[in-house]
Amino acid sequence: MFTYNNNYYTATMRDTTERQALCGNARADVCVIGAGLAGLSTAWELVSRGQSVVLLDAGRVAWGASGRNGGFVLQGWSEGLAAIERRCGKPTAAALFKLSLEGVEIVRGMIAHHQLPGCTPTPGKLSVVRYEDGDNLQRVRDKMAADFDFHLDYLDRQAVREKLKTERYFQALRDNHGFHFHPLNYCLGLARLMEQSGGKIHERSPMTAVESRNGRHRVITDQGTVDCAHVVYCCGGYGGPEFGKLRRAFLPIATYAVLTEHLGDRLAEAVCTSDAVGDNRRASDYYRIVEGDRLLWGGRITTRNLQDEKRLGQLLTQDILDVYPQLRGIRIDKAWSGLMGYARHKMPHIGPLGQGLWACTSFGGHGMNTAPIGARVIAEAICGETDRYRLFDAYGLEWNGGPLGPAAAQTVYAGLKMMDMFQEKRSQHRATHKN
Repeated sequence: MFTYNNNYYTATMRDTTERQALCGNARADVCVIGAGLAGLSTAWELVSRGQSVVLLDAGRVAWGASGRNGGFVLQGWSEGLAAIERRCGKPTAAALFKLSLEGVEIVRGMIAHHQLPGCTPTPGKLSVVRYEDGDNLQRVRDKMAADFDFHLDYLDRQAVREKLKTERYFQALRDNHGFHFHPLNYCLGLARLMEQSGGKIHERSPMTAVESRNGRHRVITDQGTVDCAHVVYCCGGYGGPEFGKLRRAFLPIATYAVLTEHLGDRLAEAVCTSDAVGDNRRASDYYRIVEGDRLLWGGRITTRNLQDEKRLGQLLTQDILDVYPQLRGIRIDKAWSGLMGYARHKMPHIGPLGQGLWACTSFGGHGMNTAPIGARVIAEAICGETDRYRLFDAYGLEWNGGPLGPAAAQTVYAGLKMMDMFQEKRSQHRATHKN
């Protein structure tokens, strides 16, 4: 389970280095648990501040969701800004939005400054709607500019359909600040950089327990221990019961992706933009072009992780053809799944769990920007620089529902999906009668 699966990113990874498991007793200022993007970013931020760091993972570097996602690096959080503002107030919402932008710039800056291989950013993200909603999108654009000084471009129906040859989409907002990239190669480059700066990474070293005494902690694995002053949990959707109360505060939610064959000139019959694309539904389609003429297409969410590659290919092919029927007959070359960690409040767990114990996890499918900034916030706290983690005080460890949590989440998702379908049908009905 804890290894790379067969997907586009592993087929194009630039570094296949295997790292030794932890054997014996180690000592460090900080032990970070989980070598996905959050853990790697935390380790990097700490070693950059002169801390000694041991990073442990049950599998390989970025083998989980961090290395197999859509590759979108965008502003915002998994929870919408309007909901954040209602819960926290406008000043905190604005500060959290600013943090999310900083997360985008961390990734962009790391790639440029350190020339990380195989993860060159491609700018642009189109957020499309599947029903007539132009007036509302323009209000969103204006509010983002007025309240958050963030500028989006509005595209009307004609402009959208010049780029995306489908009757499913109507209007869109374009984010020219965000980008898409190869997340696994980014993580692998970050791992190499962290090691070159003195950090230690041990793969195949699952944490089994953490013992705390007299302000110190002992992280225990099958074959070794790490004695440290601080422990940072960056476990994500694959964390197990060994994470205790933190694991009881999020749900592992599965999402899916496929890679098409090389489409050649056929691709231009459907997609005529290098932007990443996502729609406005609760469980949206999200996709982008890779290798010039292939679609990397993701979508659907379930609480049960489906891993039958043939069946996944069939399901997501249906989704592709629902939007682009002109691509009928395409072949799927790879299909895979990944688990995201979702808290009930849809915001990450970033902050202290106890003396010297920290959480940086549960990014809810929006982690490519939020994990790096979450990591920086935790590193600042450990090093006594800032208390920016207090911005997340409203988002604590809420119980995930226990054994009934997945069923409840799936029921909620089914209801939201019905709402999406109703909204689309209503828009189509209005358009028909208007004509």
